[in-house]
Amino acid sequence: MSGRPAPSYVVRVAEDPADREACFAVRKEVFVGEQGVPEDLEYDAHDPGAVHVLAVREDGVPLGTGRLLLGEAAVAQTGADLSVGSLGRLAVAAHARGLGVGVALVRAIEEAARARGLAAVDLHAQTHALGFYERLGYEAYGPEYLEAGIPHQAMRRSL
Repeated sequence: MSGRPAPSYVVRVAEDPADREACFAVRKEVFVGEQGVPEDLEYDAHDPGAVHVLAVREDGVPLGTGRLLLGEAAVAQTGADLSVGSLGRLAVAAHARGLGVGVALVRAIEEAARARGLAAVDLHAQTHALGFYERLGYEAYGPEYLEAGIPHQAMRRSL
């Protein structure tokens, strides 16, 4: 390390096509490249209507992303409760891990859920990440299961 502080970043809702493409690029790097998730499973019919958030460094380099599903798009993930949103596709680029990007993304998704009147957020955590989400106030429920060949656990946090 050079002793220089880490570059600052912002987290914002991805509104324009360039931001969305940056979100998809981070997801491809992490889920498809690192974890071996098939590309046809990574991108789905929920992407166009989802609220995407993007963490981007001050020099424009994308650091992480996540998405929030709402309403009918979320019911399969939330037990058919329309007052609950579904946080998913949370990914932080390898070079940005340990900078607090994941926490900032989760909090931005929660804020987007609150702004839309939701009462809680559900997520399907990879089991290695349970501790991360527990530290952010999420509680596991239900049995462990496989998603894209990776062990997962459902979790929820009231807002």
